[in-house]
Amino acid sequence: MQLASRIAITSQNFRTVTGHAGKARRFLVYKVGAGATAFDPEQLDLPLAMAMHDFDDRHAHPLDAIDVLITGSCGDALMQRMARRGVRIVVTGETDPETALHAYLAGCLKPPAPHAHEHVHENAEGVAACACHVIRAA
Repeated sequence: MQLASRIAITSQNFRTVTGHAGKARRFLVYKVGAGATAFDPEQLDLPLAMAMHDFDDRHAHPLDAIDVLITGSCGDALMQRMARRGVRIVVTGETDPETALHAYLAGCLKPPAPHAHEHVHENAEGVAACACHVIRAA
């Protein structure tokens, strides 16, 4: 018997897949498998202090209850942090949440397209090191 999974999608407006997973506070959470429907998402709206970017990893977090997080963009550090919490992150160029969900379940979620953007990330040495354009395998 297949167990139910919980898949969250970053969606700051509850209508589209959005990026910057570490700063996201709004998610559509779907239950799939074991008779659960994927078409009735729960809206998770977290306070500012619960955004993963600044969250203290020593504490439990509502995203600990999910298995997969689908997002438009995510840095490597957050991917590693969430993996330690048992959450797999998948980055996509798909903008429709239900399309993204069904494509993920079918194993054919489209990767993000490389893009130019205005923000800059810096590593510990102060060197620009933005990984938002990096395509990650599903």
